[in-house]
Amino acid sequence: MHTVLTRPRARRAVRIAAVAALALAAVGALGVSRAPVTLAAGSNCSPTVTKQPFGKTIEPYTGKLTQVYRYTLTNCNRMQVNLLTFGAIQQSIWVPGRNGKLADVILGFKTLQDYVTEDSPPVTANGGPYFGENIGRYGNRIAKGTFTLDGVTYHVPINNNGNSLHGGLIGFGDHIYAAQEVHGSGTAGVAMTIVSPNGDQGYPGTLTETVTFTLNNSNELQMHYHATVAGKATVVNFTNHDYFNLAGESSGSTYGQLVQINANRYTPTDKTQIPTGVLAPVKGTPFDFTSPHTIGSRINEDNPQLLIAQGYDHNWVLNKSGPTMDGLRLASHAWDPASGRELTVWTDQPGVQFYSGNFLSGTLVGISGHIYRQSDGYTFETQHFPNSPNQPNFPSTVLNPGQAFNSTTIYQFSS
Repeated sequence: MHTVLTRPRARRAVRIAAVAALALAAVGALGVSRAPVTLAAGSNCSPTVTKQPFGKTIEPYTGKLTQVYRYTLTNCNRMQVNLLTFGAIQQSIWVPGRNGKLADVILGFKTLQDYVTEDSPPVTANGGPYFGENIGRYGNRIAKGTFTLDGVTYHVPINNNGNSLHGGLIGFGDHIYAAQEVHGSGTAGVAMTIVSPNGDQGYPGTLTETVTFTLNNSNELQMHYHATVAGKATVVNFTNHDYFNLAGESSGSTYGQLVQINANRYTPTDKTQIPTGVLAPVKGTPFDFTSPHTIGSRINEDNPQLLIAQGYDHNWVLNKSGPTMDGLRLASHAWDPASGRELTVWTDQPGVQFYSGNFLSGTLVGISGHIYRQSDGYTFETQHFPNSPNQPNFPSTVLNPGQAFNSTTIYQFSS
């Protein structure tokens, strides 16, 4: 299994010159300024953490009514991240645009009850939008909810086109995490921990996962995943499920926003969205984001893969070359020309699932009181490949007792 045994050090400054060069080479005058972030409150200012109650709900592991909290991370540039102990959810991310105006750039819900009933309800088909959730034990899909490990065949819940999606009927986004503030040199954050018992949703082994969110003054939100398993080996694939809209979560379609993905290959799927096992070249297809394209420019092309997913909902195989930052490689880059807001995603994971919000059907009301429709947000889910437990040619997702899984992804914002 791919692991990173040392946590990348916090960024002292924004270092995205390589990304700027990549984008400028591809789009010429379209390149947007990527100057270092200037602190609004002086060099002695440090990010902060605050905490407040966010309602109560039943914790599935205990069956007891349990308090949920919202933690707010704020840096010296007015960037603010709201995190819930329910699902280790990112509820909102507020970042400034070119004119200094703040906007919430992820989709979310206003109340705890909305998250409990709508975000990933325990239903057997299309489990929900998963807004902002920490996904586990296994992100993305496992074919027919079945895999074999150490000679034993395991069955996990079916909840998406005959397959298991995002951990099953009651995944990690449906639980309440233990939380602890963390402070570092120029960073502030929260570590959230969940202990998943042996047999949880059919998965073997007692798994302990801690996801640590930290924010610095370079407008970087870092997510570090650490996990161990006891008793039996298991499979893991953690990711974050933010839906981005860099113009603001209530601004409507994202199809005019530009996306670049550092991948020459992707994993095409069958009709139930399970990868075929082929690592297919993106060149000459609507899946080629090696140079920037707007999300909507090719999404209506007559392509069988776009028809299956009703748009983009695929895993890209990240290149091992290209820009790096503190041991992480470039996964993707997106920007909104109107506001100037940009997002660069860095990771040590082998893949990223780019999903264009195809199944937002106008049935959900978001945090600002607006209805979410198809195209209103998109994801960059850094991950191992879907259905890896059943694909021996994919990087392994097995975690054995005595091993530690460590992985880091960074969302880097600028304008």
